[in-house]
Amino acid sequence: MRHKKDGGIGQQLEKLSKVVGEWTGSTTAFALACGIVLAWLVTGPLFGFSDTWQLVINTGTTIVTFLMVFLIQRMQNKESLAVQLKLNELVAAVQGASNRLIDVEDLTEEELHTLHKHFAKLVAMSQADSSVGISHSVEEAQVRHSRKNRESVHGSQATTRETDAPHDHES
Repeated sequence: MRHKKDGGIGQQLEKLSKVVGEWTGSTTAFALACGIVLAWLVTGPLFGFSDTWQLVINTGTTIVTFLMVFLIQRMQNKESLAVQLKLNELVAAVQGASNRLIDVEDLTEEELHTLHKHFAKLVAMSQADSSVGISHSVEEAQVRHSRKNRESVHGSQATTRETDAPHDHES
């Protein structure tokens, strides 16, 4: 499913950032960074621990840190988008799953808090159930919870239409 076109500065930077990102997370890169710091420490007495000696490590680490912030953010954004797309595919594919969760990352914080409250209700309802796999979505949980309440109030005289109808994903 790769549809990359060769060329373009954006794609060249993407390739470079991928290679650099993978390399900087390696043991070799960590060992090299430790070696540079060790070499800098060892040269301290040679330079009399001067201001210039300190400026070398400060400048080097500042530049590397500055570039790494952008590299890490870029990689995190791409990884986050890929995970969200995979989750969206799963939510869209699973019958009974709440489709309101597709692209949930695009909601406002207030909307996310509202959804969180709905799922907190789901957790509270499922904790009251004896089986772990009874509820699959907020909507389904609310229907089942209402049905259980009606059944407990009316005893075993709940309408057969409600209790005998097949339900998807019941465990």
